[in-house]
Amino acid sequence: MTPTVDPATDPTVDPTVDPATDPAVNSVVNPVVGPPAVAGSPRLDLAKSAPRVFRALIGFDAAAREGLDPALVELIQIRSSHLNHCAYCLHMHTNDARKAGESEDRLHMVPVWREAGHFFTERERAALALTEAVTLVADGGVPDDVYARAAAVFDDQELAHVLAVILTINTWNRVALATAKIAGTDTR
Repeated sequence: MTPTVDPATDPTVDPTVDPATDPAVNSVVNPVVGPPAVAGSPRLDLAKSAPRVFRALIGFDAAAREGLDPALVELIQIRSSHLNHCAYCLHMHTNDARKAGESEDRLHMVPVWREAGHFFTERERAALALTEAVTLVADGGVPDDVYARAAAVFDDQELAHVLAVILTINTWNRVALATAKIAGTDTR
């Protein structure tokens, strides 16, 4: 049974704060909820406002992909975008995966890859597990067993590139979310 709190007598409750409208309270209680981006009104175009930064991100992204199977790269990007709630990147990378020949069955199974492991290779499962651990790193770091599983199926160079792809998509997700990119507006 959860104890009830009487705001009138509890010294930890500030009676002037309305939890329903206070952003600090709302971000703790429900961190995913926030004002949605208004369709057609992104906040900033990073490519125009900071072109050197944007080109550096593109260069990092391109270098990260080198030597990796493009299908694996897309799976990593899709899973990270799911976890980060980035509709813009999720839309882009599922479309890119389709164009590259990825099956609808596998695309639908990415969020539940553990339960649908037979849809994915051992390397893909290891990369998806590492993607989850790195993307959710604040929840407890990257567990040794997850890292060891990835290290067992990728050589050092491949693992470095898988990790770099995970890092770049997490950066892109944050860029898209912070600048309120609208899903479906990618013009590539």
